[in-house]
Amino acid sequence: MVVVEAGLAAPRSLVEVVQAALAGGARAIQLRNKGDAASELVAAGARLAPLLRQAGALFFVNDRLDVALTLDADGVHLGPDDLPVAAVRAAAPKGFLIGRSADEPRVALQAASEGADYIGCGTVFPTSTKPDAGQVIGVEGLRRVVEAVPVPVVGIGGVTVERVRDVARTGAAGVAVVNAVMSASDPASVVRRMLQGFAGN
Repeated sequence: MVVVEAGLAAPRSLVEVVQAALAGGARAIQLRNKGDAASELVAAGARLAPLLRQAGALFFVNDRLDVALTLDADGVHLGPDDLPVAAVRAAAPKGFLIGRSADEPRVALQAASEGADYIGCGTVFPTSTKPDAGQVIGVEGLRRVVEAVPVPVVGIGGVTVERVRDVARTGAAGVAVVNAVMSASDPASVVRRMLQGFAGN
């Protein structure tokens, strides 16, 4: 999952970087763009949605259920300060996917019991793209969450091409990356190499 931050793409356009990530095989895109107003998120999402549909990739919106529904996205990713998973599940249409951030087995298990389809778990490694990301839990912390829940777990936080195999060995279903793809000179190559890191596990 490539987490989209327009500022990290500059001077390239958001569309340009996402197109490259999709060409590399990215299977999901999460629109984050922290600090953007709802109208700005909708405008950005409207530019990305046709590309994702054509590529067969899933489209998630970070935090904002209203924006996700407006864009007819595949799902939303919720943090601890967002709407409760159970409330979103009750309001969302059938087939709508819900992700929830959790770095503790107990919290992750609760989210899954309330209807979360996957858990975004981290911070696995130190990261500079989210100052409020919380404590680094390492691959062992990720493994504990993977083993605790019946839904897929995606590792996030400081994941690079060099570290992706360590994440894959925990049993995680995938990774969510921001800087490693958004700032890359060749986003397609980074995505391909990360997917290869999971292919052998």
